[in-house]
Amino acid sequence: MRPVFWSVEAQRDNLEILTYLAADNPGAADRVVDAIAEAGTALGRFATGKPGRVLGTYEKPLARYPYVIAYAVQLVDGIESIVIVRVIHMARDWPSEDWPE
Repeated sequence: MRPVFWSVEAQRDNLEILTYLAADNPGAADRVVDAIAEAGTALGRFATGKPGRVLGTYEKPLARYPYVIAYAVQLVDGIESIVIVRVIHMARDWPSEDWPE
């Protein structure tokens, strides 16, 4: 199993998702953020997904939720690792070779 790391941006994305959803439905917010965390951890066991829109990344859509985990396979302290780069809602405007604002 490869270690999984979350970038500062991905952590911020998760917090924004949690905050937004919790305003209307705290239970749903917890379920979504838990599903994102579980999917990220699973990438350490078996990295699946398609080539990403940003060079050097991959995209893994979440089952049952409208989010995509963007990740890269990188060496961290000499160990091949999964680095979660961003967590993005699929409805966002996402230009090629750039991250949504």
